[in-house]
Amino acid sequence: MKNKVYTQLLGFAIFTGGTFNASKYAVQYFEAIHIAAWRFGIAAFVMLCLLKIRKDFDLEGWMQNRTYYLLLGIVGVFGFNFFFFLGMKYTEAVNGALIMATNPLVTTLLASVILREKIVKRQGVGMLLALIGVVFVLTQGSFTILQHLSFSKGDFYILLGNICWALYGVLGRRFIKTGSPIQTTTYTMTIGALAFMIISSTQKSIVPVLEIPLLAWGAILFMAIGMSVLGYLWWNNGIAQIGAARTSLFFNLVPVVTMIISFVEGVNIAPAQCIGMILVITGVLCSSGFIQIKTKESVNI
Repeated sequence: MKNKVYTQLLGFAIFTGGTFNASKYAVQYFEAIHIAAWRFGIAAFVMLCLLKIRKDFDLEGWMQNRTYYLLLGIVGVFGFNFFFFLGMKYTEAVNGALIMATNPLVTTLLASVILREKIVKRQGVGMLLALIGVVFVLTQGSFTILQHLSFSKGDFYILLGNICWALYGVLGRRFIKTGSPIQTTTYTMTIGALAFMIISSTQKSIVPVLEIPLLAWGAILFMAIGMSVLGYLWWNNGIAQIGAARTSLFFNLVPVVTMIISFVEGVNIAPAQCIGMILVITGVLCSSGFIQIKTKESVNI
């Protein structure tokens, strides 16, 4: 069962990594807020149809958890994406990626405090290896980049988005006791989509809708089905099955996937980035238990 969960989380990383490449193309024709509105609007519609086909709508469960679904939808769907896109308007890509790379650490710390989840030694080692690997991937091994980083209000916005994503997983595991992953994904995504639609209606489009090329709509569809439907569904299932802390570590695979896709597109990859990729993969394997560290120690924070 856990192998299936790990496969799904790998799929999450692949779709999320591809989303960065797809969004880079889509922003030529859409405002960021419109990308989010289309993406989550389509995804919410698909999830609602899927829920109806499976006859999985549970009125009693909805009434019991509606406050928590509303909270998760605003925090994890709307909050995360809103602050992330807003932050990227005011900061460099390296800053944003490095801040988001701390998500497994933030999630693990929040899970330790809110859920009282223990941090075992292999998780700590895995997080450290993966974090170092992400730094290698993003800086190409040039630590002068880190020395010259300056922080702006955009970094603060991305940090808020980072915390929102961590809380989405931790609070979902804390409060949603009766709903299935597909119900949690559907309800929270619908709430987030409605919030994006309301705000996006006040913004003008970059390009008239009828003049947007099919490839740009294809990028939106990929993000909606790949990242928003399958990605969120697999992420929520991972949290339900193996916990928020271990699930969050798979987020570190995202820049690795983005790097591989960029390489296929013709972008040169530095040797240090390959070293970073190996460190990230090793860290994830270590934390998930595929690489064993013989110890019984655990730490409570």
